[in-house]
Amino acid sequence: MARQSVKVLSPFIVGHTGKKCTASVILLHGSGATAEDIRSSFHTTLGEELQFPHIRFIYPTAPVRRYTLAGGLPSTIWFDRLTLGLEGKEQLGSVDAMANHLGQLIEEEIHSGIPIHRILIGGFSMGGAMALYLGYRFYPKVAGVLAMSCFLYEDCSVYKYLETRDHSTPIPPLQQLHGEDDDLVLYDWGRATHNKLQSLGVKGEFVSFPNLTHMINAGMAKSAREWIAKMLPEDEVLG
Repeated sequence: MARQSVKVLSPFIVGHTGKKCTASVILLHGSGATAEDIRSSFHTTLGEELQFPHIRFIYPTAPVRRYTLAGGLPSTIWFDRLTLGLEGKEQLGSVDAMANHLGQLIEEEIHSGIPIHRILIGGFSMGGAMALYLGYRFYPKVAGVLAMSCFLYEDCSVYKYLETRDHSTPIPPLQQLHGEDDDLVLYDWGRATHNKLQSLGVKGEFVSFPNLTHMINAGMAKSAREWIAKMLPEDEVLG
């Protein structure tokens, strides 16, 4: 039995409007937030639910654990951090444990009939970093990675994996979105992360949003929605 400290809470699922789902999107919230927070961010900025007739959206909530960056206070986090910035040291044990648990959600989607190449992983802030870990270390066959307002440490295990990977293994495309006035996860950190991933073979785009701080606005939400539609088209025939 998994320890309570790393148990993922029941996901909040936005039902699709069509008769059959042929794709899935897993979206991860930032530290201290919940599934409802990121879902409502899209709803508020778009003026409607983030949904497509053929896609199931899954919003997990991170477990409550002590967060070093918050002075050791309990918080909903995907993994622990000791410092914030490119030169920090990743807490690999907490990252790997959560990747294994979130992997259960991916496996459940696969078992339900959704091929892994029709599953997209995304997130905001810490959730975006977790999405990068999942897509570029654990599940490289996913349809793509959507990373919003996030970064990876300079000495990140994601980079080490990409440097030594079997080149027959696919690399999912990336859309990375970042506000130019982000005062929590600095814009330069996000850009440096994208440049490093690009140098290691990741194909994708980095989209900047002027005057945007650490939040999802209408422009970011619309860019994410358009990219999801592009990566997971409705008319793809499943094998």
